[in-house]
Amino acid sequence: MQVLKFGGTSVANAENIQKVSAIVQQALKKDKTIVVVSALGGITDILLQAGELASQMDEAYKEKLQVVEQRHLEVVKSLLPVAQQSSVLSWVKKNCNEIEDICNGIFLLGELSPRTKDRIVSYGELMSSHIISSYMNAAGVANLWKDSRELIVTDSVFGYAAVDFMATNKKINEFFSNSSNLLFILPGFIAANAEGATTTLGRGGSDYTGAILAAGVYAATLEIWTDVSGMMTADPRLVSNVRLIPHISYQEAMELSHFGAKVIYPPTIQPVMAKKIPVWIKNTFAPDDYGTVIESDAKENGTIIRGISSIGKIALLSLEGSGMVGIPGFSKRLFEALANEKINVIIITQSSSEHSICVGIEESASIKAKEAVDKAFAYEIETGKVDPLIIEKDLAIVALVGDHMKNHTGVSGKMFGSLGRNGVNIRAIAQGSSERNISAVIASNDVKKAINVLHEEFFETTYKQINLFIAGVGNVGSRLLAQLDQQRDYLQQHLRLQVRVVGIANSRKMYFNDEGIDLKKWRELLKEGAAMVLQKFIDIIRSKNLRNSVFADVTANNSLAECYDQLLQKAISVVACNKIACSSSYDYYKKLKDLSREYNAPFLFETNVGAGLPVIGTLNDLMRSGDKVNKIQAVLSGTLNFVFNNYNGERSFADVVKQAQEEGYTEPDPRLDLSGTDVMRKIMILARESGGHIEMDQIENRSFMPTSCMEGDVSNFYKEMAKHEEHFKNIYKEAAAAGMKLKFVAKYENGKASVGLQHIDSKNDLYHLYGKDNVVLFYTDRYPEQPLVVKGAGAGAEVTASGVFADIIRTASV
Repeated sequence: MQVLKFGGTSVANAENIQKVSAIVQQALKKDKTIVVVSALGGITDILLQAGELASQMDEAYKEKLQVVEQRHLEVVKSLLPVAQQSSVLSWVKKNCNEIEDICNGIFLLGELSPRTKDRIVSYGELMSSHIISSYMNAAGVANLWKDSRELIVTDSVFGYAAVDFMATNKKINEFFSNSSNLLFILPGFIAANAEGATTTLGRGGSDYTGAILAAGVYAATLEIWTDVSGMMTADPRLVSNVRLIPHISYQEAMELSHFGAKVIYPPTIQPVMAKKIPVWIKNTFAPDDYGTVIESDAKENGTIIRGISSIGKIALLSLEGSGMVGIPGFSKRLFEALANEKINVIIITQSSSEHSICVGIEESASIKAKEAVDKAFAYEIETGKVDPLIIEKDLAIVALVGDHMKNHTGVSGKMFGSLGRNGVNIRAIAQGSSERNISAVIASNDVKKAINVLHEEFFETTYKQINLFIAGVGNVGSRLLAQLDQQRDYLQQHLRLQVRVVGIANSRKMYFNDEGIDLKKWRELLKEGAAMVLQKFIDIIRSKNLRNSVFADVTANNSLAECYDQLLQKAISVVACNKIACSSSYDYYKKLKDLSREYNAPFLFETNVGAGLPVIGTLNDLMRSGDKVNKIQAVLSGTLNFVFNNYNGERSFADVVKQAQEEGYTEPDPRLDLSGTDVMRKIMILARESGGHIEMDQIENRSFMPTSCMEGDVSNFYKEMAKHEEHFKNIYKEAAAAGMKLKFVAKYENGKASVGLQHIDSKNDLYHLYGKDNVVLFYTDRYPEQPLVVKGAGAGAEVTASGVFADIIRTASV
């Protein structure tokens, strides 16, 4: 004997029922078969709505009942030959009239009791099973329809009745052993108490019906046919690349179903587990798919975790107080108070100090729970021994499930570490001694991120995914996007890394796509985006709450730099090409560094100094390894180096600066370079990274630019430079006459910093610096006389973009 159960989606309409018939006919070739069916998809909800509307004396219940009747009549007409429709249509009509009579009574009384509710919803399964039985008989597939209420005996807890297995198994054995039929069709979900009153087994109870029957007849197998191809490693609505679980133990399946896996109704496992009957989860719409088999000794799946699940709408109840310490009975009284109100406890944690105990319940029961617990501890609360019950809402539970966790160390650490790195705060933790389940209570809005993080950590060995937001798609930003597109396959193949750009913005527009932006069409997509509003842009990034989120600022925008703290506080890594944040007040710089450490979100800004050169990284390595920086000497402006390497008085100084701007070496506003402001920012950043507390106004700037050049706008800047051409010629001639080169040099020593134009002779390390090159000389305890030198191209969109790219990759290693 075998038992096949088909869910609501499998029998939702005539077309699906025909698929069910084909599956049943194949099964009959193997063995005698019991088929259990749910109501047509959505009918149970409509029947409940009709009952509720009737109890509220709302005549709209009649419209709901018309929908129920019409659905069933249409299915009969679509399935059965015209000559065989009459009796079935009459039977459906008779049942629909009975439902209407019951609802009319509810309407008159204005009351819907649990018993009456069970009676109403029972018609869904009764009608669907009768129609399917009639259809299969008409198609030549002989079968016997049997009312499950005549076989399954329960108590009188309407809505969630408990099965009397002794009485039930006796009836099942008597009926099936005395029948010569090969195929039986029964309604799921419904049963009856000892007096014959209709009861139900809880929402999802059709699975349970199948398990009860399978256990009662000692079936060879129980098959649960649904609309998915088995149990998955996580909810496919939350995780895009879930895996099928081909084999799973009874205990693991119970844990996953308890913690929200909707594929199977939790009580289903119990009856079949006792008889070691394997349970198959199969897909009605893809019957050839392997599915999932639930069995006593499940095969290993290559990972120590079998699956990840979650329960939403949880409230945490915390009972605290010094009067609890060392006094037995507090826990008992707490659970009694909840049990008396029929409130189910989902998770329990208690501190070893016994100062507090915390339980998780359904959020909908939290008000009733508080009233009950506060009443039970009224004396202790009044005398100050115990605090009034504390309730926290908007929470959820995520759980790792796997039989083999107990044989492996570090699973909990890996779980909590990965959640922590992504800014998911854990409110409570529970793990049984069996170590089959590790549960954590988190904020509801973190569930999707948490499950994706855990799935990536435990199941996705192929790659790690970075969700990248980019602000600024101009000269550097556009090249960064091109490099990301070019290197996509390389990163996935060699670094097992997928960088997915999910948001881009410029000063006018912003565009988001959680599935990833097509980097070959980003310009067109951005044009279609929403108007750019900075705070809204930041709020959207924060609210998306994506795992492994990285924000790259490729602008020179002051307001954007002031938003970094909001991102870091959400554990979103920040990669800044923009120098403003690190060169703003020391307090803000330190705040960002502290937030980075606190929320484990990297704050990287390698391109702030030297574009793509490893200047800050080298300095950090020196500091981390215990070296001490005594002096820094550097040429930090690729723009100024380019200008003075190309200016000899034959072309105007303004023309050479214009060339530098056109070739992408200058800041968006070239005055920042020529005034020395940009170099001041860079030496200050290096000073701060080497441990110095320094502000911009403490840096000496020996500017070579006439004051009038710095007044007005950029066009005025060029006009004024042309007027002062003789000034620039004299600067050049003076250096050339002495056989020296002009270099704009930054220096930091003994806590003091300065920048200015200097004459450099040929023996100086700074002399042989060409084009747009930068050079930084670190004089340290380990490099006292011969400095550690970092030298190379220090400007240009391509190298700057590559530096930002490298920082983005570095965030993945944290």
